[in-house]
Amino acid sequence: MIWILVFPLMIPFVTAVLSFLYRDRELGRWIAVSGSALAVLAALALMKQVLSVDVVAGQMGEWAAPFGITLVADRLSAIMVLLTAISGLAVTLYATAEIDQTLENLGFHAILQILLGGVTGAFLTGDLFNLYVWFEVMLISSFGLLILGGERRQIDGAVKYVTLNLVSTVLFLSGIGLLYGVTGTLNMADLRGAVAASDRQGVLTVISVFFLIAFCMKAAAFPLFSWLPASYHTPTFAVSAIFAGLLTKVGVYSLLRLFTLIFDNEDSFAQDILIWVAVLTMVTGVLGALAQTEVRRILSYQIISSIGFLLLGLAIGTPLALAGAIFYLMHNIIVKVLLFLVAGVMERLSGGSDLRFTGGLYKSAPLLAVLFLIPAFSLAGFPPLSGFWAKVLLVKATLDVQAWVVAGVALAVGLLTIYSMTTIWAEAFWKAHPDGREPVVDDLGPDKVGMLTPIVALCGLSLILGFFPQPFITLAEAAAAQLLDPSAYLAAVLGETAP
Repeated sequence: MIWILVFPLMIPFVTAVLSFLYRDRELGRWIAVSGSALAVLAALALMKQVLSVDVVAGQMGEWAAPFGITLVADRLSAIMVLLTAISGLAVTLYATAEIDQTLENLGFHAILQILLGGVTGAFLTGDLFNLYVWFEVMLISSFGLLILGGERRQIDGAVKYVTLNLVSTVLFLSGIGLLYGVTGTLNMADLRGAVAASDRQGVLTVISVFFLIAFCMKAAAFPLFSWLPASYHTPTFAVSAIFAGLLTKVGVYSLLRLFTLIFDNEDSFAQDILIWVAVLTMVTGVLGALAQTEVRRILSYQIISSIGFLLLGLAIGTPLALAGAIFYLMHNIIVKVLLFLVAGVMERLSGGSDLRFTGGLYKSAPLLAVLFLIPAFSLAGFPPLSGFWAKVLLVKATLDVQAWVVAGVALAVGLLTIYSMTTIWAEAFWKAHPDGREPVVDDLGPDKVGMLTPIVALCGLSLILGFFPQPFITLAEAAAAQLLDPSAYLAAVLGETAP
């Protein structure tokens, strides 16, 4: 049983070592692609096991919880591990066409695999200190990917990225130390009972604020999001895509895990704070997108806006709201990776990412136009695409608790998202190119297959989520039910000692 948890975590690190050893040969990139494909298979096996037994847990070195290192996967963890593996495979395949030999010699594929391993570890750990360790693995590897190539704007973006993320790391580590001092444990399953039984609830409330601020900063929530639009447009498009799909989602996952399993946010200060944070994150994100002219900056601000919808599900905290947030996670990870990959092809064909100096793509590259419209309309919430169902669930949950203003804001943000996406369409696709260029997909040359294959595959997944949403909504509802009733999680981790 333990190996089904270890394989999704071990594969990226083994792949990183092998791809680094062969980084100066073409074999290195295909080792990375093969390893990413194996990670998808391992994630599918884990998902199958979780669907069969509800929660899979394992103790490293056979040290019983809460004393040893615990790996655990419930439905939410399995969903996130699978989405990580799919995103990793798509981006790794795209990178074989985008990343040149110079960056490969510097270890691009190895660093990317380490990042994927860190993200996977964060989703599988059952221990708060090890969650911190995996965040550090992510931070170091993401910093490496940001500065790879050494361009001035990369260094500038990386400094802002690391500085603000280190602040959140200090808050996170401080919260861990204080929580251990109060409860004497850091195992998340064990913490549920220890926190509930503690007679120092006032101190625990303060500690929970440390975690709330730290993870909101990791998730790029209002007002702690400035690091994201300052950095996500600076690296290669493959790096931007994996960042957009996964990094902020680890912060959201951590909030979902802590404020359902350890700190119950129902009828608490956290719920009130999160509602305001969610609304302001949605609004500032979409308004920031409307003010930009560079495609990746627009998409970066749209990441922030999407985080607001995810936090809204946690803030409301009902089964429907949490199910909506989890379904939104499925939709958003796929769509965000897809949009950044499409943006990379757009830049390659039109010669730039600034909308003022691009154009003509619809006439000369209609296939790319379709591949952009699918995720763009899905992000905006057009029926029957996946974003529509995600927003329906969240808005309905908001209306169920009579938060009329919040529901109105969510709908208004959806309309502004439509406007933002149609701006990209009008400038990059519909208008003529200012230089009179007529770019065609064949201009990609031998890179065409490597770039378009992951884009087409992700478009297909997005369409499946939209046109056949019920199985995925059912899965999201089951994951939400496990968050609200963690008895199976506690029993799997603690065994007979579970309350």
